[in-house]
Amino acid sequence: MVWFKRDLRLQDNEAVFNALKSNKPTLFLYVFEPSLENDGHYSQRHWDFIKQSLVDINRQLVTCNTKVLSVATETINAFNIIQEFYKIDTVYSHQETGLKITYERDKTFKRFCKNSMIHWEENINNGIFRGLENRQNWVSKWEKYMNSKQFMFHPKAENIFFSVEAIEELESNMTVANLETDLNSAFQKGGTTTGLKYMKTFFDERYHNYSYNISKPTLARKSCSRLSPYIAWGNLSTRQILQKAADFVLTVKDKKQIDSFTSRLTWQAHFIQKFEMEEIMEFESVNKGFHQLKKKNNENHIKAWQTGQTGFPLVDACMRCLNETGYLNFRMRAMVVSFFTHNLWQPWQEATQHLSQMFLDFEPGIHFPQLQMQAGETGVNMLRIYNPIKNSLEHDPEGEFIKRWVPELENLPLQFIHEPFKMTYLDQKFNNFEIGINYPKPIINLERTRKFASDFLWEMRKNPLVKEESFRILKLHTMSGANDNES
Repeated sequence: MVWFKRDLRLQDNEAVFNALKSNKPTLFLYVFEPSLENDGHYSQRHWDFIKQSLVDINRQLVTCNTKVLSVATETINAFNIIQEFYKIDTVYSHQETGLKITYERDKTFKRFCKNSMIHWEENINNGIFRGLENRQNWVSKWEKYMNSKQFMFHPKAENIFFSVEAIEELESNMTVANLETDLNSAFQKGGTTTGLKYMKTFFDERYHNYSYNISKPTLARKSCSRLSPYIAWGNLSTRQILQKAADFVLTVKDKKQIDSFTSRLTWQAHFIQKFEMEEIMEFESVNKGFHQLKKKNNENHIKAWQTGQTGFPLVDACMRCLNETGYLNFRMRAMVVSFFTHNLWQPWQEATQHLSQMFLDFEPGIHFPQLQMQAGETGVNMLRIYNPIKNSLEHDPEGEFIKRWVPELENLPLQFIHEPFKMTYLDQKFNNFEIGINYPKPIINLERTRKFASDFLWEMRKNPLVKEESFRILKLHTMSGANDNES
């Protein structure tokens, strides 16, 4: 059996490759687990993406007269039902660097396999290694993995797949998942086929302005690769993309853009490896010195931030855009987290689930390290407190992004688009606009809150435990050649 999780592809999938190499009857399985569907980190946009990915795999499997058995139940229950009809010899899957709930499920499944005399073979996923004690040789190991040969999906005549008819017989004894989704939604659609199209358009044309537009909320939507959800849910492997980039860069003059893109794939893997080694980051700051930092929840501030009603146009535009489309470029993601944790002075944990639900490309190994990094609670990264007004003027100077996502401001003169709260009484009357009625007043004082957060966090860095933990973190995670901004 091949148990799909966050590796929803046939090409360069070691689990699929090893199953076919065994020359034993092979069944593909995906389980929609109620425990995961009810977990606060996920939302319907994720399950729809997964369903679209499964539909795409099934299209590719038509010529093999098979499909993925997609059922709704808990994993062990699914295997128990299948075992009533067939003897399961081996299960192939990848090592998932996920939430605590998936890690605990995998540990339980391991015990289940042992008790059921099933061999469970897990493979490395995207060059992330389990059980590392430090990062001394990680870069070379990761690069070796990325440069190695892909696992090709070329079924041979001797490969015996479970037939569609046999799978339908199993389905009659299980709760079959409905794979229909709304294809008219604003979200990117799942599946390897669609992911390959995004990769093709990026290398064909969109890469030219990659590094120039990466920080701009509107232009980044086209100039960035937009491959992150396809990597997060495994429609494409990082190795597929890197090897494509390595071949492509040999044919172009503007190598800087491609190098900039591939360097970010390296850092993506770095953060996932960090999370793999310290899964406590899902719940607590990796630097134990910051556990003594107590922030009081302000539900009104949290709600205003979530819904894009803070009175700061770029913050509100970003949150509304994210809620509707599932995508923000990296700088804007960092800015909204900085605003939440520094200016609103809210615990990063209170942003965790809303953002994970909204990010179509939710990847636990990126999510939690980045939240803590932007919140300034690692003790090893540069403390950054993003100014939403400055970022607005620099990266959305004509207010196009703001006007698109905060339409109540679209008719204001450009001089007020970024700071509507600076309108005088006469300005408001002249523009038939009232702060606090047509658009919220700022919910905090930007400069005062920035100074408070900066002073407080810099003072905390002097704490002996923070310093001790900073040393431990650097010793454990720093890679050769890493810099303070991204280590």
